[in-house]
Amino acid sequence: MNVPFAPPGAHPDLDPLAELSARGIHASSVQALARDQSPFSRPTPAWTRHLAPGVVLTARPIELGDGCLTNAYTLTVDLDRAGCRTVSSPGGFHLRSLVTGPVVAAVSGAFAYISDDPAYQPVEPCLDLAVRDYHAASLPTVTKPSLLVHQGRPVVRTLAATGSLTVAGHPHTWTGSKEPPPRPAPSGHLTVFGAANCRIRYRDDPRTGFRRDVDAAANTTPRDLAVLDCAVSPTPTGARITALHPGGGADLFAGAYVLRAHRPWPAHLVQGAPVHVTAIDTLSTANIVSALSLGPSVADAAAGHTAAWDESLGTSPFRPDARYARTLLALDGRHLALTVLDGAPLAPAFQGVTVQETAELCERAGHDPASVFHLDGGQTSKIAYRYGPGPADAVGNLHYLCWPRHEHEPFRWQGLDGRRLHSALQITLNEESP
Repeated sequence: MNVPFAPPGAHPDLDPLAELSARGIHASSVQALARDQSPFSRPTPAWTRHLAPGVVLTARPIELGDGCLTNAYTLTVDLDRAGCRTVSSPGGFHLRSLVTGPVVAAVSGAFAYISDDPAYQPVEPCLDLAVRDYHAASLPTVTKPSLLVHQGRPVVRTLAATGSLTVAGHPHTWTGSKEPPPRPAPSGHLTVFGAANCRIRYRDDPRTGFRRDVDAAANTTPRDLAVLDCAVSPTPTGARITALHPGGGADLFAGAYVLRAHRPWPAHLVQGAPVHVTAIDTLSTANIVSALSLGPSVADAAAGHTAAWDESLGTSPFRPDARYARTLLALDGRHLALTVLDGAPLAPAFQGVTVQETAELCERAGHDPASVFHLDGGQTSKIAYRYGPGPADAVGNLHYLCWPRHEHEPFRWQGLDGRRLHSALQITLNEESP
């Protein structure tokens, strides 16, 4: 495509269109991509790139039948030669910004709260478990598989939504709010609520098609005269109780999580009391460097066992007939495989894959679908990587547009950076690697 010269800023579509054209994707304008993403419906050339010792990225096209296709991008990591760590941040980041220094690649991470209302966001957007540098930033509300960096190595393990913590030095046990409470409940037992208890709603929007948000008035813990809800938030001196709600009704987004106590509640549950999580399931937090809750296994998603994920994600991406881009994680001994099955929602022949197709593709690749897990997919699916000189590149989700916030603001192409994320997996060089 010949692109006429224009001074910087005169035609904001020109540079994105040239970037897309260089990748074999030809569009008339960025604004047209807000209505029709069929230019992305093209098979990728098959290629293999060795990013670092033990780190390989491959691309291959996959025919799905009925004229549909997806492109698979797989990052394979030999964990004896390279490292993997989870990173998360309430403030968020773009994936390519993580590929710096010893980091050779990064992959979109765990499911997080996504809304189109910037004025009402949770203190902790990661859904369920997030551990940062041995500190539990948020707690699980329900039993889920998790990716842990435990004693220096990544491990996939299903963690029960139970554990222990201290408040002002006093020990307590806790259980996630979506789990049945223990019978009989130990004295001082606490129940955990968080952003994963929210219910996303969808409303029509004339420009973008839909708008996601939650009803703030209803986004609270259940009311009960016999309870005290304690909102726990990060502070410069660690997690502390920052608000008390006798009778429940605590805003789910007001703290990183909410601890619920029943009468008679202890006198040390006061505003300002420090909170320290000591165990998740049976694991001491002293041994968990970092952790994130995973999505369902590919087998569970194909079988419809996804209730633990559905409400807080809004329209479930695990519906049987729904095609989405998907990000998958498989960990087998020393080998880690991270795969993006690409798709664009407004490209009829390239919308992604169903949960059943995902299971079939995993089996075809020699993976047990019960041992492969979903990371955040849809318009979050992306792999950023460094290959040769120059800035980090990216594959997956190249159709991504930054939505306008005002009536006359245009759509902006943001395919290389993609959506702002709250968690990711970083692949790092070992110290002895060049």
